[in-house]
Amino acid sequence: MRFFKNFIKVLLFALTIGLSQSFTSIVLPKVFVIGDSVSIHYGPYLKNSLKGFFEYDRKRDKGEALKDLDNPVGANGGDSQMVLDYLKTLVKDKGFKTDYLLVNCGLHDIKRKSPNDSSQVSLKNYKSNLAEIVNLSKKMRVTLVWVSSTPVVDSIHNKRVPFFRFERDLIAYNKAADSIMHHAHVPIIDLFTFTKKYIPGAYLDHIHYKKEIREKQADFIAGSLSAIFNCNKKTKKH
Repeated sequence: MRFFKNFIKVLLFALTIGLSQSFTSIVLPKVFVIGDSVSIHYGPYLKNSLKGFFEYDRKRDKGEALKDLDNPVGANGGDSQMVLDYLKTLVKDKGFKTDYLLVNCGLHDIKRKSPNDSSQVSLKNYKSNLAEIVNLSKKMRVTLVWVSSTPVVDSIHNKRVPFFRFERDLIAYNKAADSIMHHAHVPIIDLFTFTKKYIPGAYLDHIHYKKEIREKQADFIAGSLSAIFNCNKKTKKH
């Protein structure tokens, strides 16, 4: 009889601990980032800004991308075709789980070997790739969030690197992306407009940003993502 009473006490204690842990441990929504070297730069600050609100992860590597930020390898998402190809591998990966997919591409798409050469990815193909990215995100049953590409200043960029980008291309590609995402009801974080007010003093080189600007970009994205999350919660309730 005494053994039975002790057993009941232990069982009740275990249940109490289990229930308290289930109430205190909060499951955070997951966000996964696929983006260019600009996103690699603000990534650590974004992870910190999201702490306690989102579980952060991104396309990763062992440091290869940081050795040459202009070369889209490893953690660098690259152009829209590269992003699309990477997403196709994630679709097949049964172990991949996320709630939010934060995606950006465009700066590598508009690269030109010379002023008279074609863009690395034509505007037509860019649109097609983005449309397929939207469709893949639906198959994955994740919330896609689009991040616009950051500004290009021709006179700064094209004097510092042996390839070319032009503001006119960036604006056209951002406009095309906005149209596709609006049509698909994909939320957009307008990092272009946010960053533009800090140009040109914000630049570290031809296209990347100083530490204080990366921190500001991260805070802006984190705030935008939280607003999107709260909006989704309200929508689900209704």
